Amino acid sequence: MTRRQQWKERERFQKEEEERKMNLQIYVFVLRCIAYPFNAKQPTDMTRRQQKVNKQQLQTVKERFLAFLNGETQIVADEAFCNAVRSYYESFLKSERASRMVQSGGCSANDFREVFKKNIERRVRSLPEIDGLSKETVLSSWIAKYDAIYRGEEDTRRPTQRAHMGSVSELILSKEQLYEMFQQILGVRKFEHQLLYNGCQLDNVDEQAAQIRRELDGRLQLAENIARERRYPKFISADMEVLYVEELRSSVNLLMANLESLPVSKGGPDFKQKLKRSSMNNSFLDLGDEGDILSKSDVVLSFTLEIVIVEVHGLKSLAPNQVVYCTMEVEGGEKLQTDQAEASRPQWETQGDFTTTHPLPSVKVKLFTERTGVLALEDKELGRVVLNPTTNSPKQAEFHRMVVPRNSPDTDLRIKLAVRMDKPPNMKHSGFLYASGQRLRKRWKKRYFVLVQVSQYTFAMCSYREKKAEPQELMQLEGYTVDYCDPQPGLQGGCVFFNAVKEGDLVIFACDDEQDRVLWVQAMYRATGQSYKPVPPQLNRTTNRKEGNPKPPTPISLNPSQRQGVEDLISATPSRFDHSTLFRVLQKKTLQHRMNDSFSCLGWFSPGQVFVLDEYCARYGVRGCHRHLSYLKDLMDYSEKSALVDPTLLHYSYAFCASHIHGNRPDGMGTVTVEEKEQFESIRSRLMTLLMNQITHFRYCFPFGRPDGALKATLSLLERVLMRDITTPVPSEEMKNLLQKCLEKAAQINYSQLLDYAQIKVDPEEAADKQLEDMLMLGELCIEVLQQNDEHHSEGREAFSWWSDLLADHAEAFLCLYRQNLDSALQVQPADSWNTFPLFQLLNNFLRTDPHLCNGPFHKHLQDVFVPLVVRYIDLMESSIAQSIHRGFEQETWQPVSNGSATSEDLFWKLDALQMFVLDLNWPEPEFAKHLEQRLKLMASDMMEACVKRTKSAFDAKMQKASKSTEFRVPLSVCTMFNILMDAKKQCSKLCVLDCSQETDKQWQQYHSRIDVLIDETFKEMISSLISKFAVVLDGVLSKLSRYDEGTFFSSILSFTVKAAAKYVEVPKPGMDLADTYITFVRQNQDILRDRISDELYIENLFEQWYSSSMKAVCVWLTDRLDLQLHTYQLKTLIKIVKKTYRDFRLQGVLDGTLNNRSYETIYNRLTVEEATAAVKAGGALQGLSMRDSDEEDI
Repeated sequence: MTRRQQWKERERFQKEEEERKMNLQIYVFVLRCIAYPFNAKQPTDMTRRQQKVNKQQLQTVKERFLAFLNGETQIVADEAFCNAVRSYYESFLKSERASRMVQSGGCSANDFREVFKKNIERRVRSLPEIDGLSKETVLSSWIAKYDAIYRGEEDTRRPTQRAHMGSVSELILSKEQLYEMFQQILGVRKFEHQLLYNGCQLDNVDEQAAQIRRELDGRLQLAENIARERRYPKFISADMEVLYVEELRSSVNLLMANLESLPVSKGGPDFKQKLKRSSMNNSFLDLGDEGDILSKSDVVLSFTLEIVIVEVHGLKSLAPNQVVYCTMEVEGGEKLQTDQAEASRPQWETQGDFTTTHPLPSVKVKLFTERTGVLALEDKELGRVVLNPTTNSPKQAEFHRMVVPRNSPDTDLRIKLAVRMDKPPNMKHSGFLYASGQRLRKRWKKRYFVLVQVSQYTFAMCSYREKKAEPQELMQLEGYTVDYCDPQPGLQGGCVFFNAVKEGDLVIFACDDEQDRVLWVQAMYRATGQSYKPVPPQLNRTTNRKEGNPKPPTPISLNPSQRQGVEDLISATPSRFDHSTLFRVLQKKTLQHRMNDSFSCLGWFSPGQVFVLDEYCARYGVRGCHRHLSYLKDLMDYSEKSALVDPTLLHYSYAFCASHIHGNRPDGMGTVTVEEKEQFESIRSRLMTLLMNQITHFRYCFPFGRPDGALKATLSLLERVLMRDITTPVPSEEMKNLLQKCLEKAAQINYSQLLDYAQIKVDPEEAADKQLEDMLMLGELCIEVLQQNDEHHSEGREAFSWWSDLLADHAEAFLCLYRQNLDSALQVQPADSWNTFPLFQLLNNFLRTDPHLCNGPFHKHLQDVFVPLVVRYIDLMESSIAQSIHRGFEQETWQPVSNGSATSEDLFWKLDALQMFVLDLNWPEPEFAKHLEQRLKLMASDMMEACVKRTKSAFDAKMQKASKSTEFRVPLSVCTMFNILMDAKKQCSKLCVLDCSQETDKQWQQYHSRIDVLIDETFKEMISSLISKFAVVLDGVLSKLSRYDEGTFFSSILSFTVKAAAKYVEVPKPGMDLADTYITFVRQNQDILRDRISDELYIENLFEQWYSSSMKAVCVWLTDRLDLQLHTYQLKTLIKIVKKTYRDFRLQGVLDGTLNNRSYETIYNRLTVEEATAAVKAGGALQGLSMRDSDEEDI
């Protein structure tokens, strides 16, 4: 190792040793703050901090949610909840920002839960209402399922040990827990803590109170030295120098008042004597008038005595069965009695409790026996003992010889008892001393002394006589200095000496034991508050060792240099240290410990840490501005390293410093140093940069709106930082312009990071399809980003009403960057490619629902780009549909397809698809949207008109070629044509009618009415044509019947032929062949029409017209033959045709009103008459045929 390396190593070692020594010194001060606080308390109203989520826990949570989505858990959920969990998993858990949240140490399980809750609230609001199930119930159910997924298989009934310890550390801590915490913070080892604890006597309340008084005296002396030597800090104004000293004195006086307000000891009497502190330092707080000194009546002591009587020995003068008992009393108090016992076994174990104000009380215990004589007035006393206990007397039971009456045989009567006298809290030490002084106790005499603490700053040495509550003499220790001294010649009594010195007075004390002297000197040293610490003479230490009274060894053996180091740390005068520097180190290390623990603290200290830091600042005079400036520096250091820090915390510290710098005295300090102002300006500039950077990176500094309210607090803090002073508000335009610049940068950053996340490289040479695919994916990501901004970062409007406008401007700037890539991708697309419309629908559906972005710059540009494409697409579709109609009907086979033919179905589908396409575009500009709808409706009307006309032409052609005999059956193609018209009628109301909410002009109404009229007229014509065809067939049948008219030559020939043939062969019944043929014709055509035509209403209309036409034709035929009697063949045929027709049409649903029309009634009456005439003339010629209804008749 070279010399340079050795020198560096040595320098590093020295630096580490100095830092370690400084940490130990800080720890000494912290120990004293914890051991005896008198300014601060642990706050109980601080927000409970949640446990952090670390990387391993994040991975575990991801796996649990993925297992749920894969169906590997037992949690039952509906599709809506699964979709919500899938969205949460994809957009949050797998996102880079969630990983950053975890890495920053500011993410808790509650943050995860709140993000999910906000996500599902939006989803549940969009769900339809369900009767009997409120949306609040759905939300609660989903949250419960989320908690079950998040916990997994953990046992929620038993909290983990870590969670239990965490909850304890966030509450009020004991002193031992605070000691342990700051050992970790300052790197103090356990044995070092034990040495310092014992050396500082932290378990001795009196020593700690005395230490505080010495510290306050030291701070007052420091203030006087500063004023005398004019060693002031550099202030922003020279007038502040005098005020600075006054502030120092005032702060010490306030601490003295706080200390004075404490009771002397916990549980003791809260007696506070108001006195003048000192005549040496006039700056001390005067707690009384000049002549208000301590009197004997001010010193009040209260003692508790416990007297336990165990047994009596040496009782021989009484019979074994005689009753004995004891009494006990304290001089001036009540008398108590034990239970009765037999003289053979005088044992009691009875305790009596007494209170007294005598430091040297007189305790009397007497033994009695009962007198059974009739004239006995009182019991007989067997013996007594009188004791004078003190607080230092033995506590265990001992035998005492009793004084017996004269001539008593029990000369060796002894009683075993214990007298325990407790020391009151304000009694610090007591014992017998020899003493003499110049003012009091001028005679060298042994007296019983008690060191009494009247209040925190008032002590007195009081001498007492037996059975006296007030002291005989009183010496107020204020202003005295106690020290060891050599033996005084000429004084008889006492082996070791010490004295108390004051201007104009000297009091010498002596006792018989060295250990007793050390205890007295230590107690009086704590009481006087002197800065000088008495040291026992070396000779006495040696003598003590030789006399066999060695000092008890320390728990840990150390060499002299180590012991001296500990002693130096303990005896160091606090007022000589730069506590600003020490506190900065302490606060920095505390914050480091806090940020590295298991809590998501966001920079907030725990209650225990706040308590210790508050106590340190108050006790050692750390200026509030310095404290908060250091805190701001440390918090900004963490924030610049991407750790999450609560901006509310920054705001509080900054507001405190700004108020102090501008003279508002938040902590009562009116002085402002140059260093404080320079540091404040530096921090203000640095904080400004930090806040602007956070707002620029708001998506990553406040991911998913966490911490809750952080963005709003950041905006408020930025406004506060921009203020020139504490009263003048920042102009709204200045704040707005600054935020606008930040958000413009944010747009560029967010878009570039989005490109990196999507791994999209904008390349003009890339294929058109690939560019369009990239733009579609990038558009979805852009929409997701903007939706997240609105959902998670809109809280800024609570700080500024115009924040929403700025966020909208940010969104426009963000979309402007996307617009450049979008235009490039659209330019390379083929001319007649319609693959770009999904991209328009995606973007437009988002933009039109956003009140700030709808018809904004990007939205208008998007419309301008796609207007020509939409118009071109509609033009081409119109031409394509027209051509398909022309070609389709030329090649149409009229085979039924769905509701019509192949051509009609294709036509209506195309028209509907085109209109749905335009409807799905949701064009945002009302005029152009109305134009598109009207054009499509007109196009549909024109196309439908062409379809109807072509169908009618084909129908007419079919009817012309159809047969006119009973062999005619309605062709399948004719039914298809009817279905086409009916489908056209239905589609017309959807495809050709404008939205009723839009205003329609008279011309358009007339145009649409013309289409309806055309369809209706065409339908009527087609029905009429078909009915005419049926009528022609019926006319053919009736014309055949006309051959049998009465008086014709053909009728006689036909009748003769039938009769002649019947002699040789069986001939069919006359009239049956023609009637059956016609009935078959009707029934089969009815079935064809019923089965093939889909609309029931039109079928009924057709049947009604057919029936009416048929009855009318028969009625006309009969009317023409009113003067003629019907031939039997005619009558039989007509009866069968009319009856079967009537029944068939009734079965087809024709109403009775139509069935029983005038024509039918006329026919029925004529045929009934003819039937009766034939029955009279020919008898059974009708062969059972009749117009009357018969159930047996063959239908």
